[in-house]
Amino acid sequence: MKLKNNMLQQAVKFALATTTAGLFVSGSVVAADESTEETKVNKNVEKIAVVGTRSAPRSIGDSPVPIDIVSGDELSKNGSTDMLDMLQASVPSFNVRQQPISDAASFIRPVNLRGLSSDSTLILLNGKRRHRASVIAFQGGGVNDGAQGPDISVIPSVAMKQVEVLRDGAAAQYGSDAIAGVMNFVLKDASEGGSFSVRQGEYYEGDGDQTVIDGNVGLPFTDEGFANLSFQYKTADATSRTLQRPDAAALITAGNTSVNDPAQTWGNPEIDDDLTLFANVGLDLGDGKSFYMFGNYSDRTATGGYYYRNPQNRGGVYTDADGNLLVGAMDGNSDACPNIPITSGNVLTQQDYIDNVANNDNCWAFNELFPGGYTPLFTGEINDTSLTMGTKGEFKDGFLDGAYYDFSGSVGRNKSTYTLVNTVNPSLGANQPADNSFEAGSYIQLEKAFNLDISKAYDVGLDEMLNVAFGAEWRQESFEIISGEQVSWQQGPLAEQGFSVGSHGFAGFSPESQGISKRQSIAAYLDVETYLTEDFLVGAALRYEDFSTFGDTLNYKVTAQYSITDEFSLRASHSTGFRAPTVGQANVVNTQTSLVNGELIQSATYPPTHPVSAQKGGVELTPEESKSFAIGGVYQSGDFFLTVDLYDIKVEDRIAQTDKLFIDQNDVNALQGQYPNPELLLGGSITFFANDFDTHTQGADVVANYTMELFGGDTKLSLAYNYNSTEVDNAGLYTSDFKVKRLEQGIPEHRATFTFAQDWETFSMFVRTNYFGEYFATHADEPDIGDTYGWSKTGSSAVTFDAELSYYATDAITLSIGANNIFDTEAEKLQEVSSDGSYGSRAIVGGKYYESGPFDYNGGFYYIKASYKF
Repeated sequence: MKLKNNMLQQAVKFALATTTAGLFVSGSVVAADESTEETKVNKNVEKIAVVGTRSAPRSIGDSPVPIDIVSGDELSKNGSTDMLDMLQASVPSFNVRQQPISDAASFIRPVNLRGLSSDSTLILLNGKRRHRASVIAFQGGGVNDGAQGPDISVIPSVAMKQVEVLRDGAAAQYGSDAIAGVMNFVLKDASEGGSFSVRQGEYYEGDGDQTVIDGNVGLPFTDEGFANLSFQYKTADATSRTLQRPDAAALITAGNTSVNDPAQTWGNPEIDDDLTLFANVGLDLGDGKSFYMFGNYSDRTATGGYYYRNPQNRGGVYTDADGNLLVGAMDGNSDACPNIPITSGNVLTQQDYIDNVANNDNCWAFNELFPGGYTPLFTGEINDTSLTMGTKGEFKDGFLDGAYYDFSGSVGRNKSTYTLVNTVNPSLGANQPADNSFEAGSYIQLEKAFNLDISKAYDVGLDEMLNVAFGAEWRQESFEIISGEQVSWQQGPLAEQGFSVGSHGFAGFSPESQGISKRQSIAAYLDVETYLTEDFLVGAALRYEDFSTFGDTLNYKVTAQYSITDEFSLRASHSTGFRAPTVGQANVVNTQTSLVNGELIQSATYPPTHPVSAQKGGVELTPEESKSFAIGGVYQSGDFFLTVDLYDIKVEDRIAQTDKLFIDQNDVNALQGQYPNPELLLGGSITFFANDFDTHTQGADVVANYTMELFGGDTKLSLAYNYNSTEVDNAGLYTSDFKVKRLEQGIPEHRATFTFAQDWETFSMFVRTNYFGEYFATHADEPDIGDTYGWSKTGSSAVTFDAELSYYATDAITLSIGANNIFDTEAEKLQEVSSDGSYGSRAIVGGKYYESGPFDYNGGFYYIKASYKF
């Protein structure tokens, strides 16, 4: 049942707010003497991580590198069911934000670990590399411009046993992308039991209604194995944090009755039929051998909006370069249909328009089709599948007797198909599709891999055995572009009369863009680890990798941990790393609409070696290279646990999308014979990917946990803090001062969470406090030019509170109410009025808040949930 009843909404808010406040002012809480049996068990389980070592799994306190472990139950204690938001609440150095009106990045949001781009963090599933998404973040908010990382949002918390977050460079162990760290998602492996839950929620504003149904079941797979199956089904309504644009309001005042109110929607996209299935299978084959298999099928459709196209001034559709009404001659004789000066607030009422366009079958203007302007809608269908199979065990004879092996093969595929509705291909004039719908085409990311890992312990006379691990990997990665339907890319008869080409908002992929680009790599590694003494753990790793496109790379890592006392130890690491340019970044073609100086323009992205890119200096991409240093300490005494880690990461030749580069007549002249009809590019802009700058990131992570008996129950206090500062060095030709500022200040330097969790026999609850420091707030890709409209500013620090209260109705049934941002802390607002007294940026973009904020601009979100465990 949807939470539409206002009294229920207010009751939930009051109950949660009262609970939150009571935690800080009251010491009298009614509670039972003992926790539930499940809580007792969980409390005494030591957190063990597989990631970060090729030796036996270690507790996070005994690891020479910092690791966070977040259990599946911890993840589920969040108003959002998106894995990205769950991780942000648990790992302060992990950042993600909503991205309204950002093409496909609205559907697969890029993330940041330690201030680096989303493709600088390696994602593993059950210890195996996860494939990338096909979506490239063309509007990535500075830090993620052009990033292409895996789609973490398809992974549901109900399938998770735990998530291991390695906050340290690990390319020497795992290969490309592990510059910022590694995240390993570990699937549940129980052979019995399960759960089923239903969750319903919405934002305080009364929109964004969300329904989530998920379940998990563990089944025996013969007498010697398990099959653990999970599913999640989700739908979510769109949100709107929209203002009516003044230009749209002025049109209505001028008598244009075809303008919508609001003219556009600024908010989260609508999500339909988001279905995800995960399976994890294991079978003991006897004699120390086992078989494993895991994978997923995920499919969802999301629909978001674009910016409003004003019928009085949208260039390339309604107007020419001089601001006159753009009139096309359908018979090709442009002299018979001259452009018309716009002399009124409603061109529809001008007599020259009525005589020469409205009553002239040959002369065409888009005011005839969309007299009130239009706002394109963008739909993306995202399909994600993967399968990994392997066997592992112990060699029983030969020179590898006693060694353990793991041999596996995997395949992963992500396809994104784009459709636009309520839009036009301007060059076609009156000959638009009947429903004004355009299938723009698809991107497909396909990855295949085979891995062989072997480890063996040797007695070399040290305090403990020397563990030696070595292995090899073969990978193939391909990026495919499938062309859209002809009307989405076709150059129509009006192209030479000043009308732009391609479906507006997101032009379809043409047959010239279609094709598959591939890359292969082979790798070999060696990893050793041992205790030199009882208190001194050391390790080293070396990895060689050769790519079919740009050559080879060799990286190393050394780690150490020294226990000064039983309670306190120091740890350190040093490593080199790399991130290979993705096949998508090297070969993608895309045409989109961008906001520049408050105006919408078409902007095309080409491969860096494309003739148009080469004319602007584009060259073949090379890998990013990194050097990382870290030092920290671990203190553990009884129920108190504390880690402090300092890190220093230098990345050279970082890859990102260039700023928009405008095509002038000199470019057109030079492109003659190299590119068809270069005249059509004149006045437009292009981008491509380039190795164009270096960065130096320094920071600190603090993690503390304390458990105790309080208020008649079990209490856990958790604090996590991250300081992260990035400086851009050696900015090149394509990295503007504005981008530098976004890279350096776009993410808060200070970020912290503090969680108070309490368990009793029949109740449990938690309150989480989130702190976000100051940051550089900006909107879309508007430059920080200090202009009158207030596109950017220093965003204020903010504190939000999340809370959840659960009641154990029976041993199997749990009922919960909760909320994120319970006190409805407001995001940073765009400027309402400009310095010259006219409309500010809020009015120009039709939105209320800066889209670059570190927390959800939609405000408070509350939910109810019913869970059944068996």
